[in-house]
Amino acid sequence: MTGKPLSYRQLLGSADVRALLLAALLSRLAGRMFALAIVLYALARTGSPLLAGWLAFAAVAPGLAISPVAGALIDGVGSVWAITVDMAASATCVIALIAVDCLGWANAPVLLALVGVFSLTSPLTMSGIRTLLPRLVPVTALSRVNALDTSIHGLSDVVGPALAGAIVGFGGSALAFGIIALTYTAAALCVGTIRRPRGRLPRLGPLMAEAGGGVLRVMRHPSLRGLAVSDSLYEVLWGVLAVVVPVFAARQFAGGTGAAVAGLLWAGVGLVGGVAALIAGHRRIAGREREVMAIGMLVTAAAAWPIAAEFGLAGLAIGLMLVGAAAGPIDVGVLTLRQRRTDPAELGRVLSVSMSLNMSGGPLGSVLAGLLVTWSLSATFAMAALACVLAAGAVALIPRQDDP
Repeated sequence: MTGKPLSYRQLLGSADVRALLLAALLSRLAGRMFALAIVLYALARTGSPLLAGWLAFAAVAPGLAISPVAGALIDGVGSVWAITVDMAASATCVIALIAVDCLGWANAPVLLALVGVFSLTSPLTMSGIRTLLPRLVPVTALSRVNALDTSIHGLSDVVGPALAGAIVGFGGSALAFGIIALTYTAAALCVGTIRRPRGRLPRLGPLMAEAGGGVLRVMRHPSLRGLAVSDSLYEVLWGVLAVVVPVFAARQFAGGTGAAVAGLLWAGVGLVGGVAALIAGHRRIAGREREVMAIGMLVTAAAAWPIAAEFGLAGLAIGLMLVGAAAGPIDVGVLTLRQRRTDPAELGRVLSVSMSLNMSGGPLGSVLAGLLVTWSLSATFAMAALACVLAAGAVALIPRQDDP
């Protein structure tokens, strides 16, 4: 389909697009709440940044590892079914966390195991939403629907951490986890209204073969290979921030105030990032994604070090706002480039593997931050900045022209 791209209002006029974006908002809201709540929970219970870093790792890494199977499932049974399964499984795992905490069983191995199980189904929603979006809109509307998607992500980044910080700080972790479980349940109900075929479960043999095929397709695809290198290096920064921001706030403020401040700092990042994503989508950056990504990553590096690292709370707040401002255009560029250069018939398998490879730097960044932050906060930020500089350089690995 060619011609004038659809407006944001026209895109939201579609009932299926509205339902999918609402489900995306609720699931990401719950996910952002959980990402901060589990770190705050670990810091409050044990005072250990190292355990906080490993829990942040466990919340992401297992899901990335099985993403090829998730992608094959999405193509086999449909995005709607896959997203619903993830929402139900996530709510169940969060309820289990509440139970082990109340029973006094919440030691490090049990927490790591439960958070790891929580992570396993996450690629079904992460890739399922972004596999379904291009099938609901014409190709000329991809930039704008991706901007809406990224802005919704930004909105969840505003509300989610602010809620999690306030609830954990002043109401306790059990209350926060309970609200997270209810939010996942509401997301599942929204997905159920989408008028899409659910598909049938494939047999295990073909499923595993298709999963392996998805990995090979990404490895052989020049654009997706370049994106995997560049974006995974960029994601190291986000893994570092997931640990460093709560630790910094806890050191500066006593009791529940530290948790609330950490939530507000993350909320500011989401607000700025969401606005920046809408601006990027309005300007239609298709064809200029590489340049947008590289510039944004260099801005992010400077924001992490020295701005966020060397100038106290004010510097951290300003640095985080700059990170958010750069993140909006970067995310729109990555999403649009990946969707434009992927065969629609293989979108589920390829997108799941590609997105997981791109995000692989996040868990690594969290573990490294947990190790380094007790030694030097400045050095931890400097490591994140170096990763962003390397990411900007790795953009050159992405071909300028669309792949044949």
